[in-house]
Amino acid sequence: MTDTAVNLSDTSQWLPLDGLAPGFDANKAPHSLDLVGREFTVVDGRGTRIRHVFAETTVAWEYTPGVGDPTAPAAETDDYEAFLVDDGLYFVQFHHNYLPNEAVSLVLDLHSGRALAVISLIGAADPGTTAVQQFFAPGLIEEVATSGREAAPTTTLIGRRVQWVYSPEHAYEHVYLSPQWYTWQCLAGPERGLADTDENSAYEIRPGIYVFAWREKVIPCASVTIADHRDARNIRSHGVLFGLDETGEIPTHFTFGAYGRLISTTVHPAEYDPAL
Repeated sequence: MTDTAVNLSDTSQWLPLDGLAPGFDANKAPHSLDLVGREFTVVDGRGTRIRHVFAETTVAWEYTPGVGDPTAPAAETDDYEAFLVDDGLYFVQFHHNYLPNEAVSLVLDLHSGRALAVISLIGAADPGTTAVQQFFAPGLIEEVATSGREAAPTTTLIGRRVQWVYSPEHAYEHVYLSPQWYTWQCLAGPERGLADTDENSAYEIRPGIYVFAWREKVIPCASVTIADHRDARNIRSHGVLFGLDETGEIPTHFTFGAYGRLISTTVHPAEYDPAL
């Protein structure tokens, strides 16, 4: 139980991101080697091309900006982790060496030939913004025939309350409120009793499979997750947390996994439905 003498409203005492990391990844899925030796070029709506060549633990990439993309051309090799989400569907995560304030979450659907890149960028927590911002770029995989629908924002999760277990010690619940907001509460672990409402974004990748990303305002961090909600009693997610350590100077980046289950669903009358 939480010590009742602790002032949970004193956000200056909240655990920093690097303090949460130990043990938080106990339910992480194994690193998939399915992509080793393969090459995929993702092209987004601006014509920006990012070529990826996967080895066992590293990905060599080459970035060629398209029209209207202000990003400079670049080519580097970074460590990566890949997680198998569903048949032919992978969640790839890497943290740039040459730009330590930037991390990439890449969803590759090798059945549809579609991709979604989420760029998480550490900046300043100015008024009206969070310290970590996220940018979403749907794209096509040149080496795979295109089919199906592009990854797109979704309101499907709104109204759901889901319990997530990250380790034998760490458990949280999420309440998906609106296209912009969700509430989290720690049920077990070092943050037990803490709760907040933060910004979120949700994209549908396949029917019942969603990218859910959030940006916290108290702790300078953000997360990108992908979760298979098709079985409400047996939800599986893979994700990453990225932000600054306790000093506020050093980027912290770690992957995790969770097992979830739907606790309840709120159905609003149409005139009050935040999803509409």
